[in-house]
Amino acid sequence: MTALLEARGISKFFPSRDGKGVVRAVNDVSLSLATGETLGIVGESGCGKSTLARMLMRLIEPSEGQVLFEDEDLVSLPKSAMRQRRRDIQIVFQDPYASLDPRMTIAQIIAEPLDIHGIGAKAERAAKVRELIALVGLDPSAAQRYPHEFSGGQRQRIGIARAIALEPKLVVLDEPVSALDVSIQSQVLNLLDDLKTRLKLSYIFISHDLSVVQHVSDRVAVMYLGRIVEEGPADTVLGAPRHPYTQALISAIPEIDPTKRKAHVLLTGDPPNPENIPQGCPFHPRCPIAQELCRVEIPAFVTSGGSRARCHFAGRA
Repeated sequence: MTALLEARGISKFFPSRDGKGVVRAVNDVSLSLATGETLGIVGESGCGKSTLARMLMRLIEPSEGQVLFEDEDLVSLPKSAMRQRRRDIQIVFQDPYASLDPRMTIAQIIAEPLDIHGIGAKAERAAKVRELIALVGLDPSAAQRYPHEFSGGQRQRIGIARAIALEPKLVVLDEPVSALDVSIQSQVLNLLDDLKTRLKLSYIFISHDLSVVQHVSDRVAVMYLGRIVEEGPADTVLGAPRHPYTQALISAIPEIDPTKRKAHVLLTGDPPNPENIPQGCPFHPRCPIAQELCRVEIPAFVTSGGSRARCHFAGRA
């Protein structure tokens, strides 16, 4: 498959609270997304997933590195050219209520991207809005109503309709179902899957829920303290994880079938302060297989079976 998006060594550093140091929110991340693929990015809260997603869209400027979209470096584009590129890259946010303007009707919200980019005449935009409302499974009467009149799942459908209005090539989904009831989550996930096939979309799917990511992703990248620690095909990473952190995350997924329940991998302590990342492997203070080497040397990626893990002793847990 052709690479649609590629990040090369991107980092984002914020000033620390005392102004004397930096917070390494994202640290030297490289990844790629193929056309038609869904890349799941997972990790604990605060690991840098959303910051990474926003850098890939250039909603946040990277401190270092390149973001290539169809071989064009987004980081170096002037604002006018980046504005045009935004038609190809859209986002669905976590909170379906906060991301919708309560003063606008649903028709106005969905039409806003078309208005901004000057696409079509007024009548053509109205027809496009009606088409999008039907495409995401809402009643035509929704057009003249306001966000507060809808449930969380319906509001997320509205957010999805707005995201696909410009017929993008890539949609970034930032925790798109985490604020929804479990029964509604499956409906929204099925809608996203249907739209991906119908509109030939590529997705970056951000989540802390591995069971959801396992359901929707072709490949998975696992983040810890701003770095990718394991990445590869979803079946490989989630079926036979090689990094101890990935193993711990997977062991925490609830299993209904008692015959398939697995032993929990318990991690000691909390994630370190990103203002003071441990020397060596950042995971070593919580790692059940850490050795002296881990405390002094940052591990490089070890590649095996199509996946890669940033661990000195990958697969030995």
